[in-house]
Amino acid sequence: MSTPTQLPSILLVGCGKMGGAMLDGWLACGLPPSAVIDRHRDSLPAPHILVPSLDDLPADFQPDIIILAVKPQKADATLEILARRFARATLLSVMAGRSIASLSSVYTAAAEGTAPVFIRAMPNTPSTLGAGMSGLYAPPTATPEQKQQCDSLMRAVGETVWVETEQQIDAVTGISGSGPAYVFLLAELLEKAGVEQGLPQATARTLARATLYGAGQMLHSLPTDADELRRNVTSPGGTTAAALGVLMAPDAWPASTSQAVAAAVRRAGELAG
Repeated sequence: MSTPTQLPSILLVGCGKMGGAMLDGWLACGLPPSAVIDRHRDSLPAPHILVPSLDDLPADFQPDIIILAVKPQKADATLEILARRFARATLLSVMAGRSIASLSSVYTAAAEGTAPVFIRAMPNTPSTLGAGMSGLYAPPTATPEQKQQCDSLMRAVGETVWVETEQQIDAVTGISGSGPAYVFLLAELLEKAGVEQGLPQATARTLARATLYGAGQMLHSLPTDADELRRNVTSPGGTTAAALGVLMAPDAWPASTSQAVAAAVRRAGELAG
């Protein structure tokens, strides 16, 4: 991860699990004076501003970037308020599904003018540890400076990739946006299987989590393809081969993983608005 020397100031609208994960990472990286709109967070360190609603912001507060981290279903009401206050601000949406066209339409109608530049990002919750993965898309109207500011924010909490089309953000959602949940599910299932094989739960938990962590480190640190790493640990006729014979059956992981990602991508499309 490459940490930028200077982050832009932000207005973070929504500080739930994803917004909070990013905020914790940004605060650790020296976020300049910024504001957060959230009714549930208890406090923020000075000089940052925490208020329950947009109406409570100081009149002179002008962020570099407004980050939309509300639920997609609540975006329209939020945009209508923002448009009356920040008619020309750059907006970074981290919401799943909601397209730039739909967001711009709502904002333009409320502002009674030209839509600002919207950039989309799909981060994930490891951002709170600086280990996030974010895919970003910017329309042709975005300037290099706007893209750099958004990239700096997301690189401060992990790695970034830029995709060529907005539609590809839905695929990012299905792979890395939702991906940590898939890994956590695997940890749950390995722990359960260990208990079923007679291990104490604490032991099974340690084995499952440490194994996933170590394998993840290998994937992240080594240039070797995942399939080669898998083959390297699979001796013909051995224990791993026996397990993979079950997991790699056509109707097991190969099918279910593709179906799961497709379901996430499909749902992102349904939220596009």
